[in-house]
Amino acid sequence: MKNVTIIGAGKIGGAIARMLAETGEYHVTVADRSAEQLAKLDSHPAVKTLELDITDAAALDAALSGQFAVLSAAPFHLTGAIAESAARTATHYLDLTEDVATTRKVEELARGARSAFIPQCGLAPGFISIVANDLTKHFDTLDTVRMRVGALPQYPSNALNYNLTWSTDGLINEYIEPCEAIVEGKLTVVPAMEEREEFSLDGVTYEAFNTSGGLGTLAKTLEGRVRTMNYRTIRYPGHQAIIKALLNDFNLKNRRDVLKDLFENALPATMQDVVVIFVTVCGWKDGRYLQETYANKVYAGVVAAKKMSAIQITTAAGICTVLDLLADGTLPQAGFVRQEEIGLDAFLANRFGRVYDPEVMKVAKAG
Repeated sequence: MKNVTIIGAGKIGGAIARMLAETGEYHVTVADRSAEQLAKLDSHPAVKTLELDITDAAALDAALSGQFAVLSAAPFHLTGAIAESAARTATHYLDLTEDVATTRKVEELARGARSAFIPQCGLAPGFISIVANDLTKHFDTLDTVRMRVGALPQYPSNALNYNLTWSTDGLINEYIEPCEAIVEGKLTVVPAMEEREEFSLDGVTYEAFNTSGGLGTLAKTLEGRVRTMNYRTIRYPGHQAIIKALLNDFNLKNRRDVLKDLFENALPATMQDVVVIFVTVCGWKDGRYLQETYANKVYAGVVAAKKMSAIQITTAAGICTVLDLLADGTLPQAGFVRQEEIGLDAFLANRFGRVYDPEVMKVAKAG
């Protein structure tokens, strides 16, 4: 039995706790400063709750002391403090952040650390980096890597063609912060919400545009080896134009609190969502210019005996899989660990990673 602490009792934190507890191999403590939020968690004999203000460093250190790992499902601006505590207490650290600055801080903390620091363990960054890196291994020389992900409502019914499916703070951060990309072989920064494109998958038309954080550490890993590499978020057509008007014409990019209030009071959340994953790599193999694509859709379903949204399933399964691989010794036990160091086959063979298999999810949904 491994003792783990999850910071953050929201929908993702709750899904992670449920998945881990159902295995019978983890004792889980879910910590949050909100007693009301903790009270909403499903009751489970392997899960206990802890009311905790993570800005209190001493209290946070006490909570992590003796734990095998801490999993951060907290807002990105709080994650750095959790990583610092993990370094002080020699606790393995995993997070879901898409924030570039936070990941850089985690990498610095990992230098000389006695425990493993594994950021970006969710969907994007996270699983998409594992997929893209696996595809690159099929080529002698790389040309382009294009990574596209979207968490979308199955039944869009407003002008934005969108419902809230995950962290509002994280969503806004992706829409505003600069985006890393490789252009003509060099790692650079491009503006968010730009370079819109359209594509179709299974007869459905989507748009995609630059957003921050999705490349994760893979950009540094592949710099100098690929001519073009970028990450774009998938939405239904029409979404980007309205968001750009809100950010720029209404100047809400400089009033995040107002934008968050608008989103959370005008866009209903939904459990009926779909995660679209679309990765394309082009390059040369045996003298031929070739393309390989990974395309997948994950729908809401039943996991760990509970109905979960697609974004809950994919995000929670990502970090739970990495935790399993860390616990069984597959991953390094100290220092900074990148998502691209995780093999796709090992990920998909894992009991949690299997939810990315469409056939597995069809069975779960049917059940």
